[in-house]
Amino acid sequence: MYKPTAEEIENLYQRLKKETESAGYYLNPDVAFTKDLIEGILVNQKRYGYWNCPCRLATGIKEKDLDIICPCDYRDPDLNEYGCCYCSLYVSKKVLNGEIKSKAIPERRMPEDKRMEESKKNEIIKENQNLSSLSQPVWRCKVCGYLCARPEAPDTCPICKVPKERFERFI
Repeated sequence: MYKPTAEEIENLYQRLKKETESAGYYLNPDVAFTKDLIEGILVNQKRYGYWNCPCRLATGIKEKDLDIICPCDYRDPDLNEYGCCYCSLYVSKKVLNGEIKSKAIPERRMPEDKRMEESKKNEIIKENQNLSSLSQPVWRCKVCGYLCARPEAPDTCPICKVPKERFERFI
């Protein structure tokens, strides 16, 4: 089994720390814990070819796992409600400053059959909406909620830096 080197873990830790803080997010202040999570992300990168959340089981099929690629679609709701994300890699400013303690987070991710059902419902609703007055489609980042109206989704979210595949047609 692949085991990342201490240098690989440290390099990714420093990169994530810089990127997250520049976007208004914070890594867990427990550096040893955070580096363990980063090790899991690197192992998943090697195993699957993408940064699957180290605390969730991936299918190995990227299209089915898009919602749990780090940062996952559930990060922001978890931060808002609980002060940290499911795996506690990301924490709120209140947790970072010690104003509140992080705690166990319930799983927000629906089982696959329910996710597929929900996706089909959303497609039907979107098809039935009369939005012909819009000159361009509206794209939504499924991670941070960023919206933009343009012919195609941006290659990278300007807010949370996830790639184009993490966008959905919103309207």
